Amino acid sequence: MSAAAQTQVDIGSLITRTPGIKRGSPHVAGTGVLVRTIVRWYKLGMSPEEIAAEYPHLSLSQVYAALAFYHANREEMEAHMAAEEAESDRLEQEHLDKLKGKR
Repeated sequence: MSAAAQTQVDIGSLITRTPGIKRGSPHVAGTGVLVRTIVRWYKLGMSPEEIAAEYPHLSLSQVYAALAFYHANREEMEAHMAAEEAESDRLEQEHLDKLKGKR
């Protein structure tokens, strides 16, 4: 068996969902880095190489796997990210409203 065959990685094992961890959101296996975090960096114009440099504990193949997962599940991922953003906006507005009420 060649050395290359011994080091092959099943790309399906690079992204996982774990019930009860990160609300079951897809993340890079063995890390706390969510697929959506990588996607957000990518959408801001960062290259996969730049993203991997930002997270030195991630390999370039893990970043590409996260992006592949996103593209393969784009509709679900976009809906989830939009819902999170709406919730974040709601919480921010609620906080601002409370601050205004204290004045």
